[in-house]
Amino acid sequence: MSFSGEVKEELIQHYPKARHCELAELSAIVHMSGVFGEDKKGVCVLKVHTENPGVARKCFTLLKKTFNIRTDIVVRRNTSKESSSYFLYAKGEELLAIRDTIVHAVCCKRAYIRGAFIASGSMSDPSKSYHFEIVCTESRQAEYLRDMINSFEMDAKIVGRKKSYVVYLKEGSQIVDILNVMEAHVALMELENVRIMKEMRNSVNRKVNCETANINKTVSAAVRQMEDIIYIRDTIGFDKLPEGLKDVALTRLAYPEAALKELGQLMEHPLGKSGVNHRLRKLSEIAEKLRDQ
Repeated sequence: MSFSGEVKEELIQHYPKARHCELAELSAIVHMSGVFGEDKKGVCVLKVHTENPGVARKCFTLLKKTFNIRTDIVVRRNTSKESSSYFLYAKGEELLAIRDTIVHAVCCKRAYIRGAFIASGSMSDPSKSYHFEIVCTESRQAEYLRDMINSFEMDAKIVGRKKSYVVYLKEGSQIVDILNVMEAHVALMELENVRIMKEMRNSVNRKVNCETANINKTVSAAVRQMEDIIYIRDTIGFDKLPEGLKDVALTRLAYPEAALKELGQLMEHPLGKSGVNHRLRKLSEIAEKLRDQ
């Protein structure tokens, strides 16, 4: 099962304790996957369509718990997709409460976002990328959901996709927050573990890249030093150099891969790292002058 499927499965098992939260979650599922109409007598009729059996089961249970009205389920096999479609039918004036629900309380907002996600949402695998979205059929519906998510100090945005409007989050920290808002605590812990592993890998990669860059820099510097020293040797010789420069030149030729600190300790008259670096720069300047001549 995908990570998105695991999140939905966890949320489907979660039922609100208060009736007003049940109504908010049911309202979201219906707004995302349902259609309201009237029968010949003008009685409110609801039809909900989903391909997720868990969503169908939860919608059925919430209708039963909230209104205790008869709900029929029709299952149709999709032979081309090798899956099934679930159609829920309910009738009664009580259903107007679902259609006209306005969510205010924080607990009900959590329930509404949870219902919207299980009905019409998805998430990417956090080990690959961070992306959370809920697909809405109307712009007004998307704006309502976006504002509700942003009331939890997030930065959800809307993008058009064909005939739909997608409310989405892309930052890992905000996806952690939205999982917490929906009360998907198991998925939240799994996502946090993935984030920690990714951050550790990135940190190790940065250190390795930094160390590699430093090694390359050191090697390049040593190669230039060797080239300068050999050029001086082959043009004027070392006897015309001051004793200190001659000492460091001979030591570098003998130990071409040694670091500056190690090089100073190997010299006939040991020297500190800064002193070695200073003398090597002097040798470089002498070599440049010789080349110019």
